[in-house]
Amino acid sequence: MKPIYIWCLAMLLAPFFSAIIIKVKAFFGGRKGSPFLINYYTLIKLFKKGSVYSTSTTIIFKLGPIISLSSAATALMFLPIAGIAPVFSFNGDVLFVLYLLGLGRFFTIAAAMDTASPFEGMGAAREAYFPIICEATMFMVLILFYKLTGELSLASYFSGNNPAILWNSAGSTMLFVVIALFIVLLTENSRVPVDDPATHLELTMIHEVMVLDHSGPDFGFIELASFCKLFFYSTIVSRLLFPLFFPFETLNPALEICSLICVYVAAGVTESVMARYRMDKVPKFILTSFALASFATVIIMEFIK
Repeated sequence: MKPIYIWCLAMLLAPFFSAIIIKVKAFFGGRKGSPFLINYYTLIKLFKKGSVYSTSTTIIFKLGPIISLSSAATALMFLPIAGIAPVFSFNGDVLFVLYLLGLGRFFTIAAAMDTASPFEGMGAAREAYFPIICEATMFMVLILFYKLTGELSLASYFSGNNPAILWNSAGSTMLFVVIALFIVLLTENSRVPVDDPATHLELTMIHEVMVLDHSGPDFGFIELASFCKLFFYSTIVSRLLFPLFFPFETLNPALEICSLICVYVAAGVTESVMARYRMDKVPKFILTSFALASFATVIIMEFIK
């Protein structure tokens, strides 16, 4: 299957996988929950509406959702899915992807600040602060992967049998990396225990409070970008958790779907059994990911030496 088809399929299925978290939370709450296609219904409803803009906003407010979706969709083009080579790849693309996601975050924050709302400014400040620690974790993981492979591209880490090679080289210390990346997944996507996407109290929200003034297609772009971003990090975690790669190409997409379901179910279980941390406790939780990644890197570097 051509990489561009895989990318289109990923964009199409990202909202579906996100609904798995909703179903898992409903199960733990003793409810039936929304249908698996609820996110598609929401996106269609938003794209049918019109956007409302405040007279105090500028072009930055309109660019925020577009650039956020563009950066997330472009990042997926560099990610090997189901072990298949990505649409684009070059040595050093992992740095490009990290800063590309940072660009989307920057314009989301800028759009929130453009409204001059104190609540959105508060959420933007948190959104700017917490991912800084996540970036430190990602770069520490990147140092580890570079030490093991000598490459700086996502294709060299997650294509074919490369995840299995990482496990063979790093051994059980890869478990620390998987846990660290899962914490990054929860943080970057504003999930419990870092943030609660279901809350409606502005004082405690991070991501949701930044997009309160967006409506219609603009809000649809933001929602789709969040689905793609969650899919991006979930794919990385799933490839490390299930590094198997079959010679028959038809089996690999099935394995990828099963592994993705496991990651999304794990996120749903985490949100169901844990409460959102107090804001002063969130940095300590995120720092755990950096500590785990650093510990794994130090062990590997000492072992290789």
